[in-house]
Amino acid sequence: MKDLVFEQIIRIRDSGKTNMFDKNMVQRLAYEQGFYELVIYLEEHTKEYIHFIMYGTEE
Repeated sequence: MKDLVFEQIIRIRDSGKTNMFDKNMVQRLAYEQGFYELVIYLEEHTKEYIHFIMYGTEE
């Protein structure tokens, strides 16, 4: 995971606007905020994203 994607995940999380397991809402919020790298990452690396949210580490 790129540092930029990590930072974008943290910014979405810190906003408190969604449950981070709601991938579709995370993706929508990312799109609205211009976090296009995260939008693409969620499409291509769902398994890795969920692992990161659950354990705080990369797979």
